[in-house]
Amino acid sequence: MKTIAIGVGENENIIQACHIFKEKHPKTNLKLIYRDEDLVRAVLDKQIDSVVRGSLPASNIMKELKEKYPYLSRATYVNGAEHEFLLTPVGIDEGETVEDKLNIVKNCINFLKKVGKTPKIAVLAEGREDDFGRGEEVSQSITESKRLTKLIEEVTCEEVKNYFILVEKAINDNCNIIVAPNGRVGNIIFRTLVLLNSWPSYGAITFGMDKIYIDTSRDQSIEGYVRSLTLANSLDDI
Repeated sequence: MKTIAIGVGENENIIQACHIFKEKHPKTNLKLIYRDEDLVRAVLDKQIDSVVRGSLPASNIMKELKEKYPYLSRATYVNGAEHEFLLTPVGIDEGETVEDKLNIVKNCINFLKKVGKTPKIAVLAEGREDDFGRGEEVSQSITESKRLTKLIEEVTCEEVKNYFILVEKAINDNCNIIVAPNGRVGNIIFRTLVLLNSWPSYGAITFGMDKIYIDTSRDQSIEGYVRSLTLANSLDDI
C-alpha cells in the first residue's frame, strides 16, 4: 500500500480533502503531519512514497529542504478545462538568474515528457519588447528574457517563444511551460489565476529531490487539495 504524508495547518480544507480522497483511493494510506519538522522528516523517510505540503507554512519547510537539496525549484501545474501548463518559477526566492530559470525549464521539459506531453515554452518579461529603456529593471528583464529564450533554443531544441509581458497570448497559444521573469511575478500570476479566478491547479511540483513532493498554498480550496493528493498518488506510478 502506498503512503502519502500531508501537512495539516490552520486551513482545515485539507482534512475534508483527505476524506474525499480516501473515498476514491481506499488503497492509498494518508499520514497526517502537524509540524513543519515532521513533514521534512517525511520527505526523508523511505517508507513514505510521496509528500504534500497541505496547509503547513512553506518558509521553514523549504529552508530545511534546501539545506539537504540545494537545487530545489517548483512549477505550479495549472490544469483548467481549456488550458494546462506548468507555471514557473513560483517560489519568491527562485528564478533569480537566467541560469536558474534555464535549469527549471529543463526540469519542466523532462516532467512533461514523462507524462507524454510535447513541451511548448513561453518566456515572459516585465514589459513589451519596445518598453526597453523605461526603467533599469524593465530593461534588464527584457534583456534576460531574450537571453533565456536563446539558451532554451540552443540547449533543449524545444519549441520556445518570447512573449515578453503578454502572458495572455502565451496561454491562448496553449504553451504548456510558462516562465515568469522571477518567482515573485510567478507567484502573483499563480494567485491571480488559481486563488482569485479559481483556475484548477494540482499544486507545485518540486524538482531537485528524489522524493515526490507537491507544494501547495495554505489558502487552497478543498478541491485543490484533492487534486494535489491525486497528483502525488499518480506520479508515484510513473
